[in-house]
Amino acid sequence: MSEQHPHERTAAIGQPAETEQTAVADDDASLPLFHRTVRPEWIDYNGHMSEAFYVLVFGYATDAMMIETGLHAGYRESTGCSLYTAESHVRYLREVAEGAHLTVRTRLLGVDAKKARFCHELYVVDAPDDAPGPEATPVATTELLALHVDQRAGRTVPFPDTVRERLASLVEPAPAWAGRSIAEVPAAR
Repeated sequence: MSEQHPHERTAAIGQPAETEQTAVADDDASLPLFHRTVRPEWIDYNGHMSEAFYVLVFGYATDAMMIETGLHAGYRESTGCSLYTAESHVRYLREVAEGAHLTVRTRLLGVDAKKARFCHELYVVDAPDDAPGPEATPVATTELLALHVDQRAGRTVPFPDTVRERLASLVEPAPAWAGRSIAEVPAAR
């Protein structure tokens, strides 16, 4: 059995083919929104979306970001390079029900020669292709650090200039919640 790369997922669990667009960006200075609807099998024993599926949707949004920035399947096949998530921090802020329409906003927060920092904000919206309103608050967020890895060499390598420049063109200020860590819990006395 061959190992599947984490950013190559199958349509069987709700992922579009990599060439299918899920949204259109208003301009080249922002990434398109990513959309999904909560499937029945994503609901846990508490009656709302299970934590694993928040991460699944965020993973699909990362895939969409990769396509938009030139790190698509053709790039991976021709170069042997891809993004690997090195660190992530997820915040679960509100329960999400079956059938809810989800929209993910992706923001690039920083990029250097070999790594990118970005975040996703997950919103519940009224219709499948809606954008969150200006006063909308996310139901979950994640912040990620990804490394550009040459899979053949087994090490990090610099982004090609065109990819790095595209990523850099998308960098925007970090939201107030980004950069936080999990608070320590004092030992019981």
